[in-house]
Amino acid sequence: MSSPFKTGSVGSRDPFSAFICDDAALDVLRPVAVEMGWQPEKCNKGGLRNAVQALSISASPAILMVDLSESGDPLNDINALAEVCEPGTVVIAIGQVNDVRLYRDLVASGIHDYLLKPLSAGQLRDALTNAQAVFSAPRNQDGDGERQHVSTAVVGTRGGVGASTIATSLAWLFAGEHARSTALLDLDVHFGTGALSLDLEPGRGLTDAIENPSRIDGLFIERAMIRANDRLALMSAEAPINAPLMTDGTAFVQLEEEFRQAFDMTVIDLPRNMLINFPHLLQDVNVVTLVCELTLASARDTIRLLSWLKTHAPGASPLVVCNKVQAGASEISKADFEASIERGVNYMIPYDQKAAVNAAKLGQTFVEANRSAKSTSVIKDIANAIVGVSEDEGSLQDAGKSGSLMGKFDIKSLLSSKKDKAGAHEPAE
Repeated sequence: MSSPFKTGSVGSRDPFSAFICDDAALDVLRPVAVEMGWQPEKCNKGGLRNAVQALSISASPAILMVDLSESGDPLNDINALAEVCEPGTVVIAIGQVNDVRLYRDLVASGIHDYLLKPLSAGQLRDALTNAQAVFSAPRNQDGDGERQHVSTAVVGTRGGVGASTIATSLAWLFAGEHARSTALLDLDVHFGTGALSLDLEPGRGLTDAIENPSRIDGLFIERAMIRANDRLALMSAEAPINAPLMTDGTAFVQLEEEFRQAFDMTVIDLPRNMLINFPHLLQDVNVVTLVCELTLASARDTIRLLSWLKTHAPGASPLVVCNKVQAGASEISKADFEASIERGVNYMIPYDQKAAVNAAKLGQTFVEANRSAKSTSVIKDIANAIVGVSEDEGSLQDAGKSGSLMGKFDIKSLLSSKKDKAGAHEPAE
């Protein structure tokens, strides 16, 4: 089970509540609660099941203490507790089973700590003080301070250029190699392949969000997203093709906002039609990864999309990624393509049909299934550049210059030297 009890701010919730089975433990807990500045009435008689019942009709406290002594299946009951707990709740369990495996399983399920009976005042004081410290620690701290959330939208300039393959691969790399909690949002509501690439069922999360935008909050995100692993979660849909998309885009913006609170990274697999219909989707996106190919049609649409981004998403940095590159078999040359779009291509990903088939057969992302492929190496470079935005906002400007791509040349000189040749290839808009 992935951890449902995320760290977060206390906000307007009660600071503490406890559900304890026996009077002896309550007698030890209540003076400590008063010492911590909490009301003794927040120490309730009753165990975990009472907690589930109470929290199903009221807001969760910041710190929740639950007694597992009367629970026949502690892990299953903790799952039930997770269903009614809001994200941000720090849960301390107490019980009388001294079992290392149980302790490890409870911590893995999201419990902050597990205390053995009989309780002592010192033991409770230390546990509650540590729980309070969770709220004063920066979210997603990793030794070097708080990370800036980074959001990237992956947009294909043409159908079939491999934008979804790159989107899922980037999300997998962010979660795996960079150890960042990552949300993957597949906005191809009818024909998305994000779930297929991760060998998952898409679920109803995105459909429910579109139908009921008012329900979107941290708890909805926690329940509606499908977990690929501990750090990677997916929201997608497989809507019936006889059901048109009926939304003003509010749900998508709210989802992005919740992702910024709950994850380090967001990857949006963004079809071109969604970009046009809902331009506000890119309002807070840091990087737009434009996936293209070396064809006239792709050059034309790359020009148009770059121009559109300047107007509608001036705060987003565009990365131009040329995919499925075959030496000597491209419709137009890289130099002519760059001259046409009036900027350099940032990354060139070589075509590898065998690797793509391998990934599909294994039900894995391209980079996971083909770790030693040349294409994977380039996608890793792209991931490194995007992650670097959180550490150095200017780093993206030089993405690809030192290796896989542009080289250190002056784009104006290139345009000048290729002017006549490029004119023969430059498509009219």
